Amino acid sequence: MLERVLLIALLVSFGVAVILSPLFIPFLRKLKFGQSIRDEGPESHQKKSGTPTMGGIVIVLSIIATTIFISLQYLSFSLEILLLLLVTVGFGLVGFLDDYIKVVKKRNLGLTSKQKLVGQLIIAGLFYWGLLQLGISTVITIPATTISLDIGWLYLPLVIVMLVGASNAVNLTDGLDGLLAGTGAIAFGAFAILAWYADLIDVAIFSAAIVGAVLGFLVFNAHPAKVFMGDTGSLALGGAIAAIAIMTKQELLLVLIGGVFVIETLSVIIQVISFKTRGKRVFKMSPLHHHYELSGWSEWRVVVTFWMVGMILAVLGIYLEVWM
Repeated sequence: MLERVLLIALLVSFGVAVILSPLFIPFLRKLKFGQSIRDEGPESHQKKSGTPTMGGIVIVLSIIATTIFISLQYLSFSLEILLLLLVTVGFGLVGFLDDYIKVVKKRNLGLTSKQKLVGQLIIAGLFYWGLLQLGISTVITIPATTISLDIGWLYLPLVIVMLVGASNAVNLTDGLDGLLAGTGAIAFGAFAILAWYADLIDVAIFSAAIVGAVLGFLVFNAHPAKVFMGDTGSLALGGAIAAIAIMTKQELLLVLIGGVFVIETLSVIIQVISFKTRGKRVFKMSPLHHHYELSGWSEWRVVVTFWMVGMILAVLGIYLEVWM
């Protein structure tokens, strides 16, 4: 029964995204909500300037519609679902404001980093309050071991770091056509399996709904992209995957399953530290996907390679949790 509901959630969300995208793309183009490409980025990306952005609205709407439909049809509307929607919609709203400022002012700078952080912290605080109402454990477990540790009050800063860190890491990964949509579908698919294995029905269905939404969006976001998800989508997805990892008590496994996002973030950190301390760049450009582009790889080759890396890490994460 659960497997059938998961499949329904995935298909419904996919269908909603596929139906909404062709309606939103002309609307966004009419409003001139086009992407501004930063001058310091790869020169080949300049031709993408003007491509409709804020397509993440479609992803978020698909997730909301599917989750509500499945909850009313097969489940009850639980606090777990409410909290997952809170994080996804909340972080998506922060991204929407960022995107809106960018397209209205026609510049590649939206909200300041402090403004983003304040919004993310408020949502993280509300999410943690909800976790307290659920009575969620503050114990974290090291994957593939029986080692566990109750970190007590330190769980709050962990939740904050996970939500803020994941949202920004996922945001950094959104730099090539289909890159984030594909790696996101893989990572959320892995967590859907883990939630199903742990008998966390609500979380599994929510994860499946996200997989369907990003795959439906990928139909129009694959190279050459007809629409970009913008910060509306990337921040929403980043917050969602961290919230799901927390709900499934796979806090540390997020680092492995979301390994592509971690690698992208580390490449930026390494580049900045190296340039500031040595005056030299380690990569031709960061995040890492741009390094491979400037090394002569086609955009599609970079994207597919990162998808494969994401798939390997996701399978490894499932293996460590389910079979070890």
